[in-house]
Amino acid sequence: MAQTQMSPPAAKKGPGPAGTLMIEDSLKKLIYRDGSKSVKLEKHNALIPTGNHSLFGDYPPDYMHKDCWKKETMGKSQSGPLARGEAAKVTHNKEAAFSICQNTRGLSANVPSGPGRAGSTLRRVVVKTEFRRFYDRGDLPIQIFHGAVGGKIAWKVEIGKLDYHHYLPIFFDGLREKEDPYRFLAVQGTYDMLAEGGAKILPVVPQLIIPMKTALNTRDTELMTTMMKVIIQVVNSGHMIGEAMVPYYRQLLPIFNIYKNNNMNLGDKIEYGQRKRMNIGDLIAETLEVLEVNGGEDAFINIKYMIPTYESCVLA
Repeated sequence: MAQTQMSPPAAKKGPGPAGTLMIEDSLKKLIYRDGSKSVKLEKHNALIPTGNHSLFGDYPPDYMHKDCWKKETMGKSQSGPLARGEAAKVTHNKEAAFSICQNTRGLSANVPSGPGRAGSTLRRVVVKTEFRRFYDRGDLPIQIFHGAVGGKIAWKVEIGKLDYHHYLPIFFDGLREKEDPYRFLAVQGTYDMLAEGGAKILPVVPQLIIPMKTALNTRDTELMTTMMKVIIQVVNSGHMIGEAMVPYYRQLLPIFNIYKNNNMNLGDKIEYGQRKRMNIGDLIAETLEVLEVNGGEDAFINIKYMIPTYESCVLA
């Protein structure tokens, strides 16, 4: 039997990043009891992968219900939520009816009802990750530790002996998962590997850029905040890693420029959720400061080129 190694203990008390996400899910279930914010609804809207039908794979097509997700039934009912495509059809029909109405009144044809939305903050579809594929077929040396103390991973191999060029990009790709156990294993496994990586992380940085960019471009605030926390952890994990990421600012920072001012204006009130570090505006500012401090002398000019409103946090 393979010897298992427990994930290293957290440096500070309180839930880790993976535990924070699980607590946030439980809180959403209590607040949104109607299921308006749930993984099941996101699967219904085709925003995240649906996964396999069972532990043994998918059922044969002959045994499947024709409308298992009840999309046709919900689309026909007036009270049910419309799918994204159906909502677009309704909007298109309204514009067409408006154009016909204007033509019948003797006005010019194709009168636009208003400027269209750019869609820069609309959520993108999350496709099936490599982490899910590798974990489903048992190619990852991890398993969930079921014990009195939760939030741990049982590693079947010592973390220091892993091939970081192979495994670390797979774990980074799994940070786009929103369903457990994939999300918990990917997030906690990533932090464990970064904590034990040392000099092995720097050569793998170019392979991590594509998973970082893909997760940020989902426009999902939960996935974006998770990836930003990981970026901060990566930069602080070793020497010269911040400078190695400077050439890739053009791939990572455009999405930061879109959400930089997406902050909460509470006036004189207290934001009690600040401890969870889920506020995307504050987290972007923190990430940019870490990149500038650890990126060397060329970091600020490159950040300023991509985000013109950014001001340096380093004293001259």
